[in-house]
Amino acid sequence: MTWGKSMSSPSTTSLFARLGGKAAVEKVVDSFYERILADPLLSPFFEDSDMEQQRRHQTAFLSMLLGSRNTYLGKSMLAAHEGLGIQDRHFNAVAGHLKASLESAMVDEVDIQTILDAAGALKGDIVED
Repeated sequence: MTWGKSMSSPSTTSLFARLGGKAAVEKVVDSFYERILADPLLSPFFEDSDMEQQRRHQTAFLSMLLGSRNTYLGKSMLAAHEGLGIQDRHFNAVAGHLKASLESAMVDEVDIQTILDAAGALKGDIVED
């Protein structure tokens, strides 16, 4: 599965629904940003960010990608991260926080790996060469 396509099919329950819907995704996103903002490597990227807006955008984006019927209307990954100087170490740290947030929400390991694989597919649009 590639990030950017819904993680469901007409004959299966979406990953979004299996995880518990919007409320569950919001909890994961809150945990995710708590971890990121506590990380000295990553927190500088968010110093001038409206974190409530950031959380809303991330919740909408993840929800759509996990199979929600809602449409994400935010920036593309490339546009949202262009010029930020994000390197492999930053990307890997974010992935680690995402994994930890999903684990703390007691998401099944298979679903965590599906989500992390999908996130990994975005690396080319996020990490600068």
